[in-house]
Amino acid sequence: MAKERALRRAEREREAAIRAAARAAEAERRERREARKRRVRSALPRFGVGTHQGILLRRRRIQNFVLFDLLLVLNIVVWFATDVWSTRILVLIACVLSFPVLKTLLFPR
Repeated sequence: MAKERALRRAEREREAAIRAAARAAEAERRERREARKRRVRSALPRFGVGTHQGILLRRRRIQNFVLFDLLLVLNIVVWFATDVWSTRILVLIACVLSFPVLKTLLFPR
């Protein structure tokens, strides 16, 4: 009887040790993942921390992104529509130079 209890207790302890090892491995993986996230986040610029976050700034940022995306789509279309490198480069330069002009004309203050 005592021998059976000792065997069952040893079995439970072995299973508990396996579960504890699995928990420790999972915690270690989680800690490595969090450290990797912290390392990446520290390298990226932080938006909204130490900057003014008004509705006007947010609107201006959205307008800039929309205009940039439209010009990017234009460049992608030209890239796939033509095989001539001079045309691709010309459109790219035209988009870069026209960005401030379009921004001023399309989004008055």
